[in-house]
Amino acid sequence: MSGEHDLNELFRKMNATLAEGVFVFATLPDHDIPEGLKTQMVFEEQEGTTLILHRTEAEAYGLPFTFPCRMITLSVHSALDAVGFISRVCTALAKENMGVNPVAGFYHDHLFVPDGRQEDALRVLHRLTRNALQRA
Repeated sequence: MSGEHDLNELFRKMNATLAEGVFVFATLPDHDIPEGLKTQMVFEEQEGTTLILHRTEAEAYGLPFTFPCRMITLSVHSALDAVGFISRVCTALAKENMGVNPVAGFYHDHLFVPDGRQEDALRVLHRLTRNALQRA
């Protein structure tokens, strides 16, 4: 299960799906994740543990957080070593003056875009798919 490498195929098959709820980024300098905390992603850095989680979860545990955002999943199985896919996606969003924090999962890529800009992001992503389909 290596995933798709061909950029044209990736964009033709890409379906952008908005997840429910608002996500946030938090960090735990002591690397100690509270028991029962539900996260979307955990990443260990030297300075601390980075968490992506629902804002309601961060608030319930009293965790300071930043970047309220929405998660968009690109429902195409992209290869982890596919060249240029996320770069093109991020470039298209940057042209709309939108920051994005991409995260690669084994099967899909996920984009964390500013809360309130999710519809703009979806419009851009759907346009990328439409353009790829027109070139097919």
